[in-house]
Amino acid sequence: MSDAPERWTRATVYADMWVDPADDPRNSEGVSPDGELPTLRDYLNAYRLTLRMKCDGLDPEQLARRSVPPSTMSLLGLVRHLAEVERDWRSWVRPDDPAPKLYGPRDADFDGAVGDQAVVDGAFADLAREQAATDDVLAGYADLGERVGRDGIAVRELWVHRIEEYARHCGHADLLRECVDGRVGQ
Repeated sequence: MSDAPERWTRATVYADMWVDPADDPRNSEGVSPDGELPTLRDYLNAYRLTLRMKCDGLDPEQLARRSVPPSTMSLLGLVRHLAEVERDWRSWVRPDDPAPKLYGPRDADFDGAVGDQAVVDGAFADLAREQAATDDVLAGYADLGERVGRDGIAVRELWVHRIEEYARHCGHADLLRECVDGRVGQ
């Protein structure tokens, strides 16, 4: 007998989906936004929501489970990591001193992801706060070609990097979630 959970999906229309299209809160079937910046925002928001969906319905222990050994990665660790990188991205824009780490030195975002409800609540609150703060900073830059920060990074590059970071980690979240309880889908 295997310890691996049986694969399943909540979707009834398409077996490869996370939820049925009518229940999917992401705007995947609607009209795409007009313009580059609204398109970038739309993609980022969809990936942010996807990460939350992959965590939905799990208890603190399941969120903290390092389900792909020897990796220290967990769904909760991903939430904490993304809160940390949202904070770091602001230092790319502003030339002042970077904000201190939320969770401590290297890999503390993953190492401190333990199955405790207060840690889970704190991680999701941190993520929401850091996302809002980074969004607020970037709202001041309508010109995506404008160069900002010490390194003169284009605002466009920062937006694309944010999308790439969430997309990559949503792929990790797919595998982590499947290992936790067998749930699959896009």
